[in-house]
Amino acid sequence: MKVFAAAPTDIPLTDFIDIFHHWIQTTDGVYHDVADYSHMQAGPGILLVANHANISIDEADHRRGLLYSHKAPLDGSNREKIRKVFRAALDTCRRLEREPAVRGHLRFHANEAVISVNDRLIAPNNQETFTALKPDLEDAVGDLVGDANFALEHNHDPRQRFSVTVRASKLLDRSR
Repeated sequence: MKVFAAAPTDIPLTDFIDIFHHWIQTTDGVYHDVADYSHMQAGPGILLVANHANISIDEADHRRGLLYSHKAPLDGSNREKIRKVFRAALDTCRRLEREPAVRGHLRFHANEAVISVNDRLIAPNNQETFTALKPDLEDAVGDLVGDANFALEHNHDPRQRFSVTVRASKLLDRSR
């Protein structure tokens, strides 16, 4: 899941290295390593490797955002899994926004996100997968936006992983 950063995004990517190293030092084995891909244009940026997820300040498609890639198996229905990952990504965004080094200079648009499924065998990028997952996506996003309007846009490019862009008329509420 990628949640996009609000413009301007002029914080040097390398500033996130120290932030992520601090997270490693202040947790008990949750976070393991930081990888610097800041030299790659429109690339993965700065990556934090954790037990349950990889977290990065990603610049794919020339749009900076927080990419939260959940790795551990999740229990529950697809709707519950989507909500859990959405909530974890939004919580991580808020944690980054509160970091002293970037506080007041970093804000994430919590009304636009891209949900991707990394396993092409489970979720091939086709209309059938979108049709099957659409009710769960609508329910999970609806839970997060309440009465706000939202739209789901499936990326049909067969060369890409299955992904859906979510755009909501208000910020997603992670407390729901």
